[in-house]
Amino acid sequence: MTVRPHTIVVDLGFGDAGKGTVVDRLCARGPEPVHAVVRFNGGAQAAHNVVTDDGRHHTFAQFGSGTFTPGVRTHLSRFVLVDPLALAAEADHLAAVGVPDAFARLTVDERALLVTPYHRAANRARELARGAARHGSCGMGIGETAAYALTHPTEAPRAADCHSPTRLNRVLTALHDRYRAEFPDGPPVPPAEDCAKAFQAFADRVTLVDDTYLAALLAAGPVVFEGAQGVLLDEDHGFHPHTTWSTTTFKNAEALLAESGTTRPSQRLGVLRTYTTRHGPGPFVTEDPTLTLPDPHNTKNPWQGTFRVGHLDEVALRYAAEACGGIDALAITHMDVAASNPDLLRCTAYELPDEQNPLTRLPHHNDLTTREHLTTRLLTARPIYEPLGDPITAAETATNAPAVLLSHGPRTSDKHWTGAGRPSHAAFGAANHAASGAV
Repeated sequence: MTVRPHTIVVDLGFGDAGKGTVVDRLCARGPEPVHAVVRFNGGAQAAHNVVTDDGRHHTFAQFGSGTFTPGVRTHLSRFVLVDPLALAAEADHLAAVGVPDAFARLTVDERALLVTPYHRAANRARELARGAARHGSCGMGIGETAAYALTHPTEAPRAADCHSPTRLNRVLTALHDRYRAEFPDGPPVPPAEDCAKAFQAFADRVTLVDDTYLAALLAAGPVVFEGAQGVLLDEDHGFHPHTTWSTTTFKNAEALLAESGTTRPSQRLGVLRTYTTRHGPGPFVTEDPTLTLPDPHNTKNPWQGTFRVGHLDEVALRYAAEACGGIDALAITHMDVAASNPDLLRCTAYELPDEQNPLTRLPHHNDLTTREHLTTRLLTARPIYEPLGDPITAAETATNAPAVLLSHGPRTSDKHWTGAGRPSHAAFGAANHAASGAV
């Protein structure tokens, strides 16, 4: 029997492509079932919607999107920014929809950074102060947590600190005091001692693990690595400053695989919709306000703003695939939307005021200043359209990868493999891994 590979799931857009529903489908029981989901970036700002065949719905943030499948575990790796308070609220909702043992199936790397109420409040105060120049933050404190760890590496609270009351109180008090000093009129926050008690209670409910745990988890069978947000928001490849403080490509997951020494192969699965979406401000060349494509699970919120929609963007897809260093296969969601909306188009190139010829490929830059200049240019770009036709062919051509999973609706059973049964590792184009050094 062909060995089922580990699968890394990444969103090739600005997020909201349907990673959660794809992960849920990948975790469905089979001859060699997935036994765990490993989160490898981001934190509680993720919003991965899963609808079961019996109609239950949950928006997965930190728990893996395979949690509806009995026995599938979640591991929050060292790259995840863990919000204990948000985890507790998420576990409560999972219990309400029939999953009472989510915490029992959760492990957290003790090196993971902790998101506190002080990070969240500072995030919101800073974003509000930007006024019309807001970056599009989710307001969950992710960027503040990452930035604080860079400027105060020895004082940033981590999961292991929850078992060290003296240190935990000290680092939380320092955070509380710094927040109050910088934002004296900012949102109210709880006392440090109250936060410390809540974090210690979190540590009593979950299993904190060291750096040897993941190797054993990967050796036990196939897992799904679940990414958060999208490649076009990546901290190193996104359109600055409308980006996330997170690596959203395959890079973190592949680092974890390399560290574990696993011999099981892995596959890179990119997820996209048949059209393009963006939640929050920033460049969106193919945005079309005339499109009526309601999404009940993605609506306007006070931090990111309006949920924006537009046509399929082959230029952005090509850029995302290149930013990832190549991908093995595609999962395409919202096939039903394309089938019922004949007005959908595909963008094959951009017209730019400073370019004589249409642009079919975006340049890749490492420094923030140059990427910010690219952002400014994209705000003036105009799309060149052709009829959408077959969205599968369009996506495959732009990414140079085969579509292996198609979704025609929100529920688990609405996802179908393009071939007979579950695709083998070879069907995912394992040879594409030769391009991985370009990340």
